[in-house]
Amino acid sequence: MDQFLGFLLGYAFGSVPFGLLLAIAAGKGDIRQIGSGNIGATNVLRTGSKWLAAATLLLDLGKGLLPIVIAKALWDMPGEILAPVPLAAVGAVVGHCFPVWLKFKGGKGVATNLGVSLGLAVPIGLAYAGVWLVMAFAFRISSVAGMSAVVGAAIAAYALGFASYGPALGVIAVLIIWLHRANIGRLLRGEEPKIGSKL
Repeated sequence: MDQFLGFLLGYAFGSVPFGLLLAIAAGKGDIRQIGSGNIGATNVLRTGSKWLAAATLLLDLGKGLLPIVIAKALWDMPGEILAPVPLAAVGAVVGHCFPVWLKFKGGKGVATNLGVSLGLAVPIGLAYAGVWLVMAFAFRISSVAGMSAVVGAAIAAYALGFASYGPALGVIAVLIIWLHRANIGRLLRGEEPKIGSKL
């Protein structure tokens, strides 16, 4: 039951579609009708509002971080792979990617997984952010940075002494890469847009 509650806690936070809500509140309309159609910060940036994209990024990060903080306060099961905390991590990303409020059509989980990673262990989160920044500056392509970061977080969990979080972060990495399958196709064709592009 605790494991289920941990997952549900993460899902409840993760499923809040901040990008969509902020865009509507700011008069930008339904961001699902522009760009990639996703509700994350990268697509919000395509509205031309950097502050709106930044706010979405921070809120999506927060909805990954907060359930982990709460789960750690409620359940103390360090070292267990199927403990409520790592399951809350998976739940938060699943909630963002498949929110019940939007008929299970959400974002791709990159920013939410940054919050999750920071919540699980700050060194994992810093590794995640570091990989994202390096790849973003090197290639200027959000999908490349995001996919690299999620894999980096899973590897960092094992490398930095947080192996019990490795399986959860590995599952998340597989999910996020699968959700980027269209991006991978565009990358192979040389058609993936750069960060900030309106296309």
